[in-house]
Amino acid sequence: MRTPPVISPHGGLLTEQELPLAIAQELGTALEHVPAVPLDRYHYDDVICLAWGVFSPLRGFQDRHQVRTVLTDMRLPDGQVWPIPITLPVTDQVASGVKKSRLVRLTFDGKTQAIMHIDDIFWQDPEEEARYVFGTTNHGHPGVKRLLAMSPIRVAGPVTLTQEPHWPVEPVLTPREMREVIRERGWHTTVAFQTRNPLHRAHEYVQKMVLEHVDALVIHPLVGATKSDDVPVQVRWAIYRALLQEYYPGERTLLSGFPAAMRYAGPREAVLHALARKNYGFTHFIVGRDHAGIGSYYHPLASQRIFEMFDPEEIDIQIVTAEPAFYCRRCEQMATAKTCPHPGQDHEVLSGTRVRRTLKQGAFLPPETIRPEVEALLRTYYQDHDAADGKH
Repeated sequence: MRTPPVISPHGGLLTEQELPLAIAQELGTALEHVPAVPLDRYHYDDVICLAWGVFSPLRGFQDRHQVRTVLTDMRLPDGQVWPIPITLPVTDQVASGVKKSRLVRLTFDGKTQAIMHIDDIFWQDPEEEARYVFGTTNHGHPGVKRLLAMSPIRVAGPVTLTQEPHWPVEPVLTPREMREVIRERGWHTTVAFQTRNPLHRAHEYVQKMVLEHVDALVIHPLVGATKSDDVPVQVRWAIYRALLQEYYPGERTLLSGFPAAMRYAGPREAVLHALARKNYGFTHFIVGRDHAGIGSYYHPLASQRIFEMFDPEEIDIQIVTAEPAFYCRRCEQMATAKTCPHPGQDHEVLSGTRVRRTLKQGAFLPPETIRPEVEALLRTYYQDHDAADGKH
């Protein structure tokens, strides 16, 4: 059987920039005198995505000209679609040191993780960026709060990873590795499902409905930085593994981490997630209501409608819009508003708030809405979490 072709990355090429370990170690010793730029977890995740080609066609943190067109037009200066600026903020002190040496070390947890050549140092108004990217400057929005706390001084330039990242879960495949898996398994069509939350049966229903029409499904949960009150990745990972092992066809499904940080930027982040999944080689991407949203900052359909702003060829990955699913007691099955004629009082709908409240109280959720394995793992997490909080 002829190996199927894999969809081209955004921009045509994966912009991978990672040194072999032996060369990186020698270079690290030679560059000990080079100024260091410390990274927080969020920007370290960006470095990984840039170096692995997740953010292709970007090769590094964006300069002032790229940031301007991305903010105003959601495009790079050459016209390619790009929805969110990827920038690196630095303090005045760091910026002063960088001006003397255009080559810097990017450090995380006190260790050099990458090198960067500085092409530009500029000032970016955080409030202006927040208005464009998040549609608000309200500090109650976690993405806005993080952005407004950042320095307005940004440095731009290509990055090269010098250390292999370590993750609390595995696998976390690079785009190139994922493309090899797709080729080896002969998948012509592969759909990715983005999540930062535990999965319940409404998610399962949507995933399997799409799996009826494609060769394979990849559960591609975000493993980068999230809000402090989100369920930890290790707990979520145990849930994903339990579900895939018991309820999904093993030869047509895969679990792999997505290394990006969570921005909570709603529609613009939905586009970023889609383009990144094209870089992984996926042909389809599920976008549900309020994808990458938070609270009531975005219209529930905004993350689906934003794709109407672009020609399909510009995005070049099939967007599968998903309706919220629920269990209907009268239909006696999972359904959506498109397939169920019954009123809301007949529907069992799970929310993160309801799950947390119910399990913390020691009560049980309707088995039609959540698998017992998932409920048990979440119950243990919330009880342990509450016990730990009680000790402080």
